[in-house]
Amino acid sequence: MLSIRCSNCGKPYPPEGAPDRCVICTGIYDLTELPLIEPSSWKDTAKGIWNYLQVEAFGEAPATMTLGEGLTPLVWGSIESEDGKTSEVGFKCEFLNPTGSFKDRGSAACVQFLISRGIQTVYEDSSGNAGASLAAYAARAGMEAHLYVPASASGVKMEQMKTVDAVVHPIEGSRSAVTEALRRDLKAKTAPTACYASHASMPFNLAGYATLAIELFEQIGRAPGSLVLPAGQGGLLLGVALGFEWLVARGKIERLPQIYGVQARACAPLWAVHSYGAAGLAWVSEGETMAEGIRIKYPLRGDAVLQTVERSGGSFFAVDEEEILEEMKTAARMGLMIEATSAVVFPVLTKHVHVMKQPVVAILTGSGYKSLEKYEAISPD
Repeated sequence: MLSIRCSNCGKPYPPEGAPDRCVICTGIYDLTELPLIEPSSWKDTAKGIWNYLQVEAFGEAPATMTLGEGLTPLVWGSIESEDGKTSEVGFKCEFLNPTGSFKDRGSAACVQFLISRGIQTVYEDSSGNAGASLAAYAARAGMEAHLYVPASASGVKMEQMKTVDAVVHPIEGSRSAVTEALRRDLKAKTAPTACYASHASMPFNLAGYATLAIELFEQIGRAPGSLVLPAGQGGLLLGVALGFEWLVARGKIERLPQIYGVQARACAPLWAVHSYGAAGLAWVSEGETMAEGIRIKYPLRGDAVLQTVERSGGSFFAVDEEEILEEMKTAARMGLMIEATSAVVFPVLTKHVHVMKQPVVAILTGSGYKSLEKYEAISPD
């Protein structure tokens, strides 16, 4: 079984049910050991992330939960920095997962566990991609899904949820208000076979994200020197780091890549604390940003994310809205149709790739086909 303990009181995950928070102190549960396996040179695309994870560690279930997630391509391209020099960057195309985002790795792992606990109804709050992903995997498992989303979320993402028969609850107000609405409703609807399948607080998703690190190691033949990725809750960042640390422990690589997390300046708490200490939080807002996937003012695992980046020798960056919009065009010219949340990595690459340790890999997290209206804003007349 999975090795999971509360990061606050140290108590193990209970043998029954599927709580998203510690039942003793309401702390956050963490994986204390990754159920990764040494992959073979031949991959079965029908197994998805289970080429890299021990499915039996997630509990007894009648079938393996997968939609063929993972095994995404690593595409190399040239980035021209501000000084006119060009550098090769590997783009990990996570937008080519089944529902169009990296979240599918986490959803497969989480739903696999929930099946083993007899869960029939899942609740989740999301800016879009996590909800669309969980809805699809829940449908595959025969579960009922309730997704709480900002009323301003991408229409395409909400249609994804509705198409697989999820119940969508649009909530007016901030991203934080969405979480508050879900928790308020859950208090009145709690049942033994229902749970809050939070991609932010549940630890199972991290194991799914860790498989990305193993794939990169296989695709490059070594660890990246630098890894650049969007960071909101920071779950992807943590999961990938856990995967690389697993490789370090087994002598496959010497150290973590330097990890660079990127946030939209309109809502950049991790960048603010990294740059200015705790005092930086005083002026962090939950401002509007087209990078809706990382509009998170209070990352639940924020301390762990900050410590991981510091341990890797990396940093955080914040980028402006006009930069995001312009770099969506840059990515499109390279044939990479990505959403605004993914595009935040490009301004950082343009300004800093020449000083980053090689090879440099950027993770492109979500599909641009979910936000075609934003491309209209950058298309020539």
